[in-house]
Amino acid sequence: MEHHSGYGKWVAGKRSKWVTLIVWIMTIGVLTAIWPGVGSEEINNAPNFNDDVASVQAQQLADKEFPGGTGTPALLVWQREGGLSDEDLGHIQSLYAKLTTNPVPHQDSVPPFDKIPLPGLKAQLSEDQSTIVTPVLFSKESDSDQLKEGVEVLQTLVNTEFGNDPFAVKQGVTGELSARVTGPVGISIDATGLFKNADIQLMIATVLLVLVFLLGIYRSPILAFIPLIGVGFAYGVISPVLGFLASKGWITVDAQAISIMTVLLFGAGTDYCLFLISRFRQVLKEEENKTKALLKSITDSSGAIAMSGFTVVLALLALILAQYGSYHRFAAPFSIAIFIMGIASLTLVPALLAIIGRVSFWPFTPRTPQMEVDRAKKNGNPLPKPKEHRESWIGKLVVNKPWTVVIVTVVLLGTMALFSNQVKFTYDIMSSFPKDMASREGFDTIGKQFSPGELAPVKVMVDTEGKDESLGEKLAALPFVSLVSEPEQGAQNKNIVAYEVEFNMNPYSLEAIGHIPDIRLAVEQSLNDSGINDPADKVWISGQTATQYDTKKVGESDTRVIIPVVIGLITILLLLYLRSIVATLYLVGTVILSYLSALGLGWIILHYLFGVDAIQGSIPLYSFVFLVALGEDYNIFMISSIWSKSRKMPLKQAIKEGVGETSSVITSAGLILAGTFAVLATLPIQVLVQFGLITAVGVLLDTFIVRPFLVPAITMLCGRFAFWPGKYVEIKDHEERSSQG
Repeated sequence: MEHHSGYGKWVAGKRSKWVTLIVWIMTIGVLTAIWPGVGSEEINNAPNFNDDVASVQAQQLADKEFPGGTGTPALLVWQREGGLSDEDLGHIQSLYAKLTTNPVPHQDSVPPFDKIPLPGLKAQLSEDQSTIVTPVLFSKESDSDQLKEGVEVLQTLVNTEFGNDPFAVKQGVTGELSARVTGPVGISIDATGLFKNADIQLMIATVLLVLVFLLGIYRSPILAFIPLIGVGFAYGVISPVLGFLASKGWITVDAQAISIMTVLLFGAGTDYCLFLISRFRQVLKEEENKTKALLKSITDSSGAIAMSGFTVVLALLALILAQYGSYHRFAAPFSIAIFIMGIASLTLVPALLAIIGRVSFWPFTPRTPQMEVDRAKKNGNPLPKPKEHRESWIGKLVVNKPWTVVIVTVVLLGTMALFSNQVKFTYDIMSSFPKDMASREGFDTIGKQFSPGELAPVKVMVDTEGKDESLGEKLAALPFVSLVSEPEQGAQNKNIVAYEVEFNMNPYSLEAIGHIPDIRLAVEQSLNDSGINDPADKVWISGQTATQYDTKKVGESDTRVIIPVVIGLITILLLLYLRSIVATLYLVGTVILSYLSALGLGWIILHYLFGVDAIQGSIPLYSFVFLVALGEDYNIFMISSIWSKSRKMPLKQAIKEGVGETSSVITSAGLILAGTFAVLATLPIQVLVQFGLITAVGVLLDTFIVRPFLVPAITMLCGRFAFWPGKYVEIKDHEERSSQG
């Protein structure tokens, strides 16, 4: 592929290497000056649904017809083991009197607890008299930072009222009063807080991890910093570019996307740099002139790097097709980031290598045999022995026993993949929080002391057309309902009647979510019996459970659309790059197999080792997109090596050498990528722990089983058909000569 090297001269030639570096530095300087950084443009409460989703329409109707208490509630959970005293209740009343006269920032309204006589208040206590829940409503428009500000002022008021800090008291300590903030406001503040702290930790942990790995692999302090500088420069361009797009409203970024993007950049970015660096190191042992060596290594690796970057960009772009907001929002920032990272690894990194030269590898500088001899003479040392070419044992095994290798690896991966059928999913946000987090503790207390359904009742609204119907009784008769409120009439349309329905189970559980269609069915049946036409258009259900039902429904349909699209895109790319139908089919097949086995093995680890009952419903899609896109990288890199060698030697030899040469760089790249995803698993957020763990497991399976054993063994078995319908020129010469010699 000699014709590629033209571009190498433009980025890493004698003068052009400095030009490349200066252009990058100036670009970062200018963009940072004129555009905002991405961090300042985060929107953490963007809606996840379009307006045509049932729960969204129901919410809009509820806001219009039942505007009472329109705020978002913060639920204060007060608890004293052994029972709340009259004095406690008195303090709570005087707190609410203060909140009524001087509201805290962003407060919408508070119920008049100060006006309720003591016996009326006591009627609201839990059965054992230990717990009471009092809401404070905040304005719907507030984001989590504003809510946090309001709640902090509220907590200070509580501390002055009670003379101590009940928020700091451990729950269940006998005789002490504890307080917790939960409900939608508490949950929102805690969730954002988790990510805020996560960002810096993630960044530091990822950088350290990459450094340690690179030092371990190359044992060269200078080289270890080159990929990090590459990623750092790329981030310097990515941040203002995304910030600019977000400030114009063209894309939406949230904290979660940014933290995962950072990890992905370090993992994938380092991989691309390694592909080039490892090739450079190989060529330096054959070529004395460092510029020539670099240009040759750019020629050899740039195709595979560009292609790998391209698969990841396209796979991530496929998320644009998602209807569910948080998937859809991932697409643009991620694909733009990888695209810019790809450009950096094809321009900036070669320029840095050109500037530093052979010294990059110090103290283990690669030299040609002749240079080693000259150096020994000059220093008066004994002449170095010529190094023998070591054959990789994997390469040998794969070409000599391909059937054994294929059968063993397929059985191993297949067994793990079977477990992926057992995976259970949850859409419960709470289960993603650490158990000792304030909003979760408050949530659990309400569940224990009252009916858990009280946390988040669903609002069932019907258009009765003025007919008398006994819907309340029918709803109360449903086996999963614990309480139905009195009917309430709409503010504008008196025919619209609303009932608050409480479940007798955790309203965030899969079981409760599954009952939303049952409620709808019962209501439609009832309207039908009352002689109302088209009952389906006259029922609306809003509330957290209804929202999560839609999350599950929309998320599952997205997964069904996006997975085939990603597979299709990658298949087309591979066909264009390899020009072989056979190779494309088995490459795509192996990656899908390794994804299923990663899901299975991840479930074995999470469920049987860590006791996780269910994983977040969004994980299969995220892991799939990342694993398939990143896993294909390694295949492309290795197959490219085998393909180019097969032009100079028999296929068997090409596979043996291709596996040997690429195995060290791919193993190190895989370890770094798996490591960066594993960093996500150290965070206190369950959804990231699960995503990080499953993706890291998948990358390791790809690195150590699929790519070194399975793919080359299948290539060996297909022989010349691996190239079909492309041309394969069989080279026999070399074998015949060696057998005669």
